[in-house]
Amino acid sequence: MSDSPSPLADPHIAFDPSEGRRDIVVLGSTGSIGTQAIDLVLRNPDRFRVTALSAAGGRVGLLAEQARQLRVDTVAVAREDAVPALREALAGQYGTEPLPEILAGPDAATQLAASAGHTVLNGITGSIGLAPTLAALEAGRTLALANKESLIVGGPLVKALAAPGQIIPVDSEHAALFQALAAGTRADVRKLVVTASGGPFRGRTRAELANVTRDDALAHPTWAMGPVITINSATLVNKGLEVIEAHLLYDIPFDRIEVVVHPQSYVHSMVEFTDGSTIAQATPPDMRGPIAVGIGWPERVPDAAPAFDWTTASTWEFFPLDTEAFPSVGLARHVGQLGGTAPAVFNAANEECVDAFLAGRLPFNGILDTVTEVVTEHGVPAEGTRLTVSDVLEAETWARARARELAVKATAEARA
Repeated sequence: MSDSPSPLADPHIAFDPSEGRRDIVVLGSTGSIGTQAIDLVLRNPDRFRVTALSAAGGRVGLLAEQARQLRVDTVAVAREDAVPALREALAGQYGTEPLPEILAGPDAATQLAASAGHTVLNGITGSIGLAPTLAALEAGRTLALANKESLIVGGPLVKALAAPGQIIPVDSEHAALFQALAAGTRADVRKLVVTASGGPFRGRTRAELANVTRDDALAHPTWAMGPVITINSATLVNKGLEVIEAHLLYDIPFDRIEVVVHPQSYVHSMVEFTDGSTIAQATPPDMRGPIAVGIGWPERVPDAAPAFDWTTASTWEFFPLDTEAFPSVGLARHVGQLGGTAPAVFNAANEECVDAFLAGRLPFNGILDTVTEVVTEHGVPAEGTRLTVSDVLEAETWARARARELAVKATAEARA
């Protein structure tokens, strides 16, 4: 899966550096990443200006408030039926002032991603972020990437478009690797070590996970995130996706990417170099730090996030991953090595299973059981063919439908 001569995310390359204030497009502005990015921008008006916002359309009041605060040129929503409510909310915020341009529909975020500006922050959740990712890269924008799914499902497509250094990762783990890799060259790297909090179920056996509830799984011990990524953290699917992402971003083989459990979530990831030294990137758990790296690199943004108080005693722990209770990382390595449409199938099936679990239609262990069955049925992708967007969409459609079928079957069997 590695075709590029250099990593997509390279801390030694400042892609299209600019002077003065940067114009930024924020995709997914009403979500967790988007709201924290806007907080960062509002605290640093001399460094950043947001020119456009996009959101799904479920929180038009917040979107309108963001638009007024930032004085954006354009606002986009994926749901066309949200436009009347959005227009009304904007009118309430702007009064007699002219309203920003409104775009609507499933392609609205993609249009914004290709618009004028320096950086596109893709904070959309799920594989629907693929088209905006590709559009931003094709338009030559710096891509601050929080939407890991777009890279995972469309790896070869992204690699074909991205220039070296054009992508700056925003995931806390990959932003940590990005910064730690600045300490040496790629030839110096022995392994990447991705840290995991272990989620709310660290230390439990598979049998003990059988009857955990939706509320149990949403109670993450260290991070406040959206429901999908929180469940992915509980199953550690999120960590599996991050292993694939690290492979694609940094061109490091899967057998040199490890996962270690670190409950405190202070060390966000580490790079071990060939001389035996390990460089760790550490901050208190706060996504504004990685976001600042994503939109500000190669410059640092002062006071972007809290720092440690080194005068206060603390304990940092590290544990090996329990692969029996949490088989998701091993499954992710498998689909990452298969390549082709396999990662898209893995991701799409997981999204459907997470929805089913949140709706009470699938038990917690059923998420990975079902995803594994879908991946197994999909088999080995055809070799010798180049991946296309149509291939990805077709594979996702099949995987979602099959995952739904298997979830219904599992529920029926449990009730029998």
